Amino acid sequence: MRYFLLILGLSIVVVMTLAGRRFDDGGSISRRPPIEVFPDMDRQPKLRPQTRNNFFPDQFSSQLPVPGTIARGAPYEDSTANTGRITGTTNFVGTIPVAVTEQLITRGRQRYQINCSPCHSAMGDGNGITKRLGMAVVGNLHDKRIVELPDGEIFNTISNGKNLMGAYGANISINDRWAIVAYVRALQRSRLADVNDMPEAQRSALKK
Repeated sequence: MRYFLLILGLSIVVVMTLAGRRFDDGGSISRRPPIEVFPDMDRQPKLRPQTRNNFFPDQFSSQLPVPGTIARGAPYEDSTANTGRITGTTNFVGTIPVAVTEQLITRGRQRYQINCSPCHSAMGDGNGITKRLGMAVVGNLHDKRIVELPDGEIFNTISNGKNLMGAYGANISINDRWAIVAYVRALQRSRLADVNDMPEAQRSALKK
């Protein structure tokens, strides 16, 4: 053991004597490049704009965007359908900006049952399975406050979350989020609608 420590100590002295001054640029008097044990990404392979590069078929380092690419910038944020806000403002759009059809509501019901009903329940009253398991605060979608929210704000809440509710923007596509908004409105109408909201023919049949 004694000889091992002696040899180790001598090895360290020799290495530091021969190369110690070249491990660091600072204060080195050697004209040779410093010895780098860990380069720490000081020199990285990269493409310089407008230079030749054999990696691509056209041999240019600068490439056009992939066809169909949508930039996550102004063009994306300027669309009400993508953000739920009126273009150029921070205000939420009052009514859903896509056509509300039977197919859209049917799709919304399917997506709602998968993503929303565990917390908000199938009826939207906030008494889903998570509340029974101990989650104390779950929004009742029939509350006056939520009923009076703009459609765009409900879309935004689905996209980005709010309070204890997590964001579902990464899980649910934009079209499906609007479909859920349409279905939530249908749920609210089913509970809060008045007989006068019915067409005259159906209202007369109901009275009979």
